[in-house]
Amino acid sequence: MNENENENKKVLVTGASGGIGRACAVEAAKAGYYVICHYNGSKARAEETLAEIKAAGGNGELIQFNVSDREDCKAKLGGLVSKLAENGEILWGIINNAGITRDNTFVGLEDSDWDSVIHTNLDSFYNVLKPLVMTMASRKNKRGGRIITMASVSGIIGNRGQSNYSASKAGIIGATKALAVELAGRNITCNVIAPGAIETEMTANIIPEAKEIMLSTIPMKRMGKPEEIAAAAVFLLSEGASYITRQVITVDGGMVG
Repeated sequence: MNENENENKKVLVTGASGGIGRACAVEAAKAGYYVICHYNGSKARAEETLAEIKAAGGNGELIQFNVSDREDCKAKLGGLVSKLAENGEILWGIINNAGITRDNTFVGLEDSDWDSVIHTNLDSFYNVLKPLVMTMASRKNKRGGRIITMASVSGIIGNRGQSNYSASKAGIIGATKALAVELAGRNITCNVIAPGAIETEMTANIIPEAKEIMLSTIPMKRMGKPEEIAAAAVFLLSEGASYITRQVITVDGGMVG
């Protein structure tokens, strides 16, 4: 699909200030989508994402809200919906990517480690999508739309030291599949991307011994790149993915069989 076919389609990317979120935002913009780049506390980094988008010939804007704060999401995303409606527009796609880790063995977890990961990773599914889905699914929207959530292979197989993270990502998978059934009749597809080990700031500080063990579990013997996740997301945004819904797409070098 060329840029002209996507130029009137607006896509929200949460967690767009770095890593996988930045790659998704930039690659979506390269494909011609107008990208609304979310950030919470890192405006400078979000501005870097937007600058990269514009340098690539794309266009977009920034939006700030805390994905774990329901009232903040209602206010900011309600404002976004109203702003789009003033111009007769409805959001085309959402890439709900924002997430954190607080890894430790289960017995070593603090209450705050569990709560912060669940609130940021899982509650954000509801907090972000609830203010947006009603408009996307309205009868006024004849073209449908795309919802893409970011899980992890941890949500499929479970990883040592990640009971909180695995729980949050497994929850995202279940919630996305349920939403897919509800929205299919409105021509809105809902799919999950489950990345494996990806080269981001979240994985940069892994000690060499642990990295070696991790690589031994990957048939391709390397970590993935954020752009490889973004490529899957951009495809799922496209018209070519119009009959794909309720699926979990693993991008993991063969880690999960």
